[in-house]
Amino acid sequence: MYPGHTLSEKLLATFFVAGGTLHFLFPHAYANIIPSWIPQHLLMVWISGACEIAGGLGVLDARLRRMAGLGLIALSLAVFPANVQMFLNTYAADHSIATQALLLLRLPLQLPLLYWIWRTAVAPDAAEPAPVLHRRSK
Repeated sequence: MYPGHTLSEKLLATFFVAGGTLHFLFPHAYANIIPSWIPQHLLMVWISGACEIAGGLGVLDARLRRMAGLGLIALSLAVFPANVQMFLNTYAADHSIATQALLLLRLPLQLPLLYWIWRTAVAPDAAEPAPVLHRRSK
């Protein structure tokens, strides 16, 4: 990471690298929210975790940023069924209304996440590295 990274690039990268790392630290927690119609739950957790880490790191490289952003958008759409399943699991287990409400409200928050990825990594003006300010020598 060089000083020219925007705050949005740094935060987006941190968000996805941290999230991807959690897939490897707590794989069974993630496997439990994968819908039953998707095979190989643990393998899917590891693949999606690796993709999150790779995408997050890719956002930090101007040469890879656009492709990483497109990959993170595709990944976010691909894991949406797990977000729905997480809500359905808590509903079926009769968890607290507060927990159910938070997980239900989380679903439409995927739209701002997709927009954030787009604006930070995919939009035509996002692919250019941010200018680096240099000090003038006296």
